[in-house]
Amino acid sequence: MIRIKIKTQYFIRVFLLLLFFTSCVSKKNIVYFQNDEIDQSKVSNSYKTIIKPDDLLQITITAQDAEAVKPFNLSAVTYSTTSNSAIGVAQQQNYLVDNNGEIDFPVIGELKVGGLSRDDVINLLKNKLEPDYIKNPNINIRIANYKISVIGDVRKPGSYTIPNERITIIEAIALAGDINISGQRNNIMVQREEEGKKVQYRVNLLSNKINISPVYYLQQNDVVYIEPNYAASQSASYNQNTGLFISIGSILISLITILTR
Repeated sequence: MIRIKIKTQYFIRVFLLLLFFTSCVSKKNIVYFQNDEIDQSKVSNSYKTIIKPDDLLQITITAQDAEAVKPFNLSAVTYSTTSNSAIGVAQQQNYLVDNNGEIDFPVIGELKVGGLSRDDVINLLKNKLEPDYIKNPNINIRIANYKISVIGDVRKPGSYTIPNERITIIEAIALAGDINISGQRNNIMVQREEEGKKVQYRVNLLSNKINISPVYYLQQNDVVYIEPNYAASQSASYNQNTGLFISIGSILISLITILTR
């Protein structure tokens, strides 16, 4: 009886120790920017928005001659199918970039904008408009459907619209409520479309090298995926029967402890 009691107490202590250590998360696995010194001269704050297929461009042209710009600032309205009258307030016409990277712009016709930066598109339009159509045009371009997605082991996964078209991977994770304690911070995947192909990057938020990563600044439609760690993956695979067996085991250990006192 004494031998059984000793073995039971030993088993309980080992079980509690294992439970304690498996529930602890090492500080080195959760603290951001703790490793690797970087050359600050390589850290850049510059960022260019690259136009891609499926972007919805809002292009506004202004000039001293208000009449001259009217044909290039079309309004979009919705018409009733019964009365054939306009519904709601007219809004600025947006231009969808097709799979070939082109838009159909008023008067000028088709323009190849895919793969160009915002500044490149502005210069392209200025060359097309001046001086034949408009003198000294001012052109503003924004992407009306600029968004990024954060999925995986974060508090608020989802897609987020970015009105200023500039966001870092750190800011994106902050929008999603930060990574859960069970999420892997050293192997984050960013999926991006480049030249019609899906490209994947891996980044480590525990390292300062994230600041010089090509995906530090996200682009429209980027997807950030945070993978759960091994313990979280294993726990997710447990079914209801596993939980039941654990409960039964706990009850049996308690009964054995009481009976062997």
